[in-house]
Amino acid sequence: MSTIAPDSPAALRSARAENPKSRTRDLAQTLGVTEAHLVAAMVDGTAVVRIDPSLDRLFPAIETLGTVMALTRNDSCVIERDGTYLDYRSGQHAAMVLGPDIDMRMFPSHWAHGFAVTDGDKRSIQIFDAAGDAVHKVHLREASNVAAFDALVADLRLEDQSDQIDTIARAPTEAAKSNPEKLDILRKEWDGMTDTHQFMRLTSKLRMNRLGAYRIAGEPYAKSLKPEAFTEALHRSAAGQIPVMIFVGNRGCIEIHGGLIHRVEPMGPWINVLDPGFNLHLRADHIAEVWLVNKPTKQGPAISIEAFDAEGGLILQMFGKRDPDTDAWIAMTEALGAEMPAETGA
Repeated sequence: MSTIAPDSPAALRSARAENPKSRTRDLAQTLGVTEAHLVAAMVDGTAVVRIDPSLDRLFPAIETLGTVMALTRNDSCVIERDGTYLDYRSGQHAAMVLGPDIDMRMFPSHWAHGFAVTDGDKRSIQIFDAAGDAVHKVHLREASNVAAFDALVADLRLEDQSDQIDTIARAPTEAAKSNPEKLDILRKEWDGMTDTHQFMRLTSKLRMNRLGAYRIAGEPYAKSLKPEAFTEALHRSAAGQIPVMIFVGNRGCIEIHGGLIHRVEPMGPWINVLDPGFNLHLRADHIAEVWLVNKPTKQGPAISIEAFDAEGGLILQMFGKRDPDTDAWIAMTEALGAEMPAETGA
């Protein structure tokens, strides 16, 4: 299929009509446009409506939908959680949803384009960043409040219902960045952390990033594992019924699963968790590096398994869920570290 210019909405609509069963994201890639351009081309003010993506207006309205499915993705992983958006907390730079089923962190500056989409009996809210990449989607379920969806669309509907959008160039993934001259400071301040959120401030101060710091820190701070170690960790967590927290995100949103996982199934290059109310879809063949990381906190060590792609981008992280007894998670990660170290340094 030939590439279609993003400023040709009519051609994009024709391509959509010719490929009705294709996923929007996949068709957009085939056509050489962003997913947001393809969705925008379908805007008709009825089935596809441009809406205000401002978080303080959007999230109170989403809560009224009741039970829905929350979806966040990056190029290598998709996380889906069923539930109701509860306990929204606004923030200029970062906002949160802290419900028992849907747990998210949102970064408002990346919520650039919003659409309400109706396709037969399927309804969704779709948010994209300034580059046209998906940030977050809300899909209605059978039990969702359709009247509330209609009210949301009416309230958040923008005056501009054009079928074109302007996008900016996608920011490249930052490669691993280390500063070996600051290694002693990194280790000393790593030892002094009391909260995992302090880590990003530490690496920024030392002119490093997450992966760069892991590569030089050494044990007991960070240990390189084989790429297949993350898949093995999913299998072992399911088999041992170990509560976990799985973080999947992009520049604009991080979505979190907290609890047990049960059914882990491979399908081609994908590793899938297929549980009621929670699905995870991971491109295992995209994983280039896996790190076992130990960060100190006031509540004890926060031990994570983190997967990165070939460009150095973070795909997802898994921690043991805070529990009166985290011994099972610690034992599992220790065994994984002993059995699956990377054959050579990253």
